[in-house]
Amino acid sequence: MTTSNRRDRSAQEMPEVTLRDMLSPIFRHRRVVLISFCCVFAVAILVAWGWAARYYVSTMQVVVEQDRSDPEITTAQIANVNNNRAVTTDQVASEVALLQGDDMMRSIVSTCKLVDDKWSPFDAFTDPQRRLAMRQEGVARGLAKKIKVEATASSDVIDVKYGRTGEPEVPACVLQTLGTLYLQKHMQLQRPVGTADFFAQETDKYHQALTDAETRLAEFSRTSGVAAPDILRTDMAGQVAATQAALYTARQAIAADAKRIDNLNEQMASTPARSATVESSEAANLLLENLNATLLAAQNKRSLLVMKYDPSYPLVKETDEEIAQTQAAIASAEKAKYINQATDRDPTYELLRADKAKTEADLATEKATAAALVTSLKSMNADMVSFDGDAVKQGALIREAKADEANYLLYLTKREQERTSDALDKSRIANVAIAVPAVVSLLPAHSPWLIMFLGLIGAVVVSLAAAFIAEYLDPSFRTPEEVMETLKMPVLASMPKRAA
Repeated sequence: MTTSNRRDRSAQEMPEVTLRDMLSPIFRHRRVVLISFCCVFAVAILVAWGWAARYYVSTMQVVVEQDRSDPEITTAQIANVNNNRAVTTDQVASEVALLQGDDMMRSIVSTCKLVDDKWSPFDAFTDPQRRLAMRQEGVARGLAKKIKVEATASSDVIDVKYGRTGEPEVPACVLQTLGTLYLQKHMQLQRPVGTADFFAQETDKYHQALTDAETRLAEFSRTSGVAAPDILRTDMAGQVAATQAALYTARQAIAADAKRIDNLNEQMASTPARSATVESSEAANLLLENLNATLLAAQNKRSLLVMKYDPSYPLVKETDEEIAQTQAAIASAEKAKYINQATDRDPTYELLRADKAKTEADLATEKATAAALVTSLKSMNADMVSFDGDAVKQGALIREAKADEANYLLYLTKREQERTSDALDKSRIANVAIAVPAVVSLLPAHSPWLIMFLGLIGAVVVSLAAAFIAEYLDPSFRTPEEVMETLKMPVLASMPKRAA
């Protein structure tokens, strides 16, 4: 009996804990559980759809490296190239600090229109421009804190992140504007300011100077009527030498012709102009032949007439008289003789005369040639003097044009170098490049459904914890065991609590 009583007493002292006992605080404080669950889950819904669904994050990566060599800015035609050094940790830290500049933040606020137009009672007492500047300053300070710029460990990559509740285009606009301003600022710091504009201005200036020099050169050629006086001067010098030699030759020919004419005159004075060439003495053979032919014709005519007419006929008588006259003429011709003597110009005299005429013509020609050569020499000497002056003036204009052209080509090359460097700087400035540009995010940074799920779990945990906390803080007795344990008194009877 004693042993059984001890067992009953130990059983009463150590009650068995059941699942109902563990869940009983939840049922006893179900109102607290329900309220805490609803509150936590409602907050999760508000956070999920009021913030997470509208919270967009845009990212950008900047690479710091030195793999492009820039030419030195010098006045030489060909610029030397500087070899860049390796990237250091301090340089990366400097780029991180440069990305957080206040001036760029103000520009971003103005460009992306981050300042709202909400009215406040204090706006009535301040200037509108000052009020806008103050708001921009405040937003710029907050923006500098919200943009996260971190350098990746053991690399030359800088991560830039910015998140904002609202439209997804705003974070992308902020980082895109930041990247543009950062590149521009880096270009101003890494390269001399205004070099491109300087070379462009110098190029335009020397181009205008070259145009003016070429215009003056063309105007000089047009007004002077000489295109290349130096070449003409050289040619004229050759012509002057040739003309001088021709003049000497002409004077020698004049002297020779004058002496030849004198000699010809002396020879012609001792030479007769004409001389006998043929002298012959002979009878009139041709006349006799003609008279005999006439006699024969008259005799034939008489024979014919006698055959028809009487000898006393008049025609026969006339024929007889003609025959008698012809026979008398033949007798007279046989007795006569003719002497023929022919004279002609003396060939020596004629040769001398022709040679004199030709020599006199050549002498006149040589004298005219010499006079023309003297005149030409005077004119060519005057032209050479004029060409000398024109060549000096044109040489000065050509040198000026060449100098302007050399300067123009020099600064044109420099301008193209700077323009090429500026074009490269837009996407990769010296040792900095936007590796991953910012884009508009299509999805929010946090999933609202995940936030709701985590809120549901949190609401369950919080509601259970609230139930057990309320149970722990409740001072009333809930079971007979608690009464016996606390008051050290036996419980004779217990009645369950029933709802009314």
